[in-house]
Amino acid sequence: LNQPMSSSFMARDMHIPFLGMYGACSTMTESMILGSVLVDGGYSDNVIAGASSHYCTAERQFRMPLEHGNQRPPSAQWTATAAGAVLIASADSDGRMSSDENGRVSRIRRIRVESGTIGKVIDAGVKDANQMGSAMAPAAVDTLLNHLQDTGRTLDHYDAVFTGDLGFIGKSIVEDLLVDAGFDKAVIGSVYDDCGAMIYEKEQDVHSGGSGCGCSASLFAGYVCGKLRKGDFRKVLIMSTGALLSTISPFQGESIPGIAHAVSLEAE
Repeated sequence: LNQPMSSSFMARDMHIPFLGMYGACSTMTESMILGSVLVDGGYSDNVIAGASSHYCTAERQFRMPLEHGNQRPPSAQWTATAAGAVLIASADSDGRMSSDENGRVSRIRRIRVESGTIGKVIDAGVKDANQMGSAMAPAAVDTLLNHLQDTGRTLDHYDAVFTGDLGFIGKSIVEDLLVDAGFDKAVIGSVYDDCGAMIYEKEQDVHSGGSGCGCSASLFAGYVCGKLRKGDFRKVLIMSTGALLSTISPFQGESIPGIAHAVSLEAE
């Protein structure tokens, strides 16, 4: 992966303006926020924001050489081979049309980027590269609390709140931290989930769940956007989470800083 090199190789054949973003697994919402700013400010009419991840490349680079055949600890996550991209367009762009099996044409419900919250780097002191969820969970909670404070909203303002790739362990930590912060456990359970805990079935034996930029990118571009377009969701908050380590930093005894960026979306 080596940060955005694979994206740069792709962009050299496109010959259009390109911004190579890298926020680890928080890249999807980071790109959406900056893309929305460019469109809202009138600097561009259309921006594509996307992110992807791949099991073999990420595991080989950031965790352990696959060739070793090492046993993975229960806390380890499985990098998703997945990708997602969205088109962010100005408000006066034409809406897409669709037709059903009977040929009836209707306008697809459009989704609006309502607001965004840029996260801060939070370091919980975790040094184990197989504990990504634990490293990123405090950053996700910090961004969520700041978002709710800035907007004056409560957690149940949203039909659903998703974190990026905390997995089962990180998701549990977020739930505990929110309860400690005074949130109702029933409300948390009714609106909150994690893309890393959703992308694989438990029977697939991926230990603590999914990881990678592709978790939130594919779940958002597929599942969440589908729910918004159908009207099952009206207001959604998605927070892609990132573990800001390099291939070298854990071996130097450094801890793993985390970050999370939030994007609030509304359906027409």
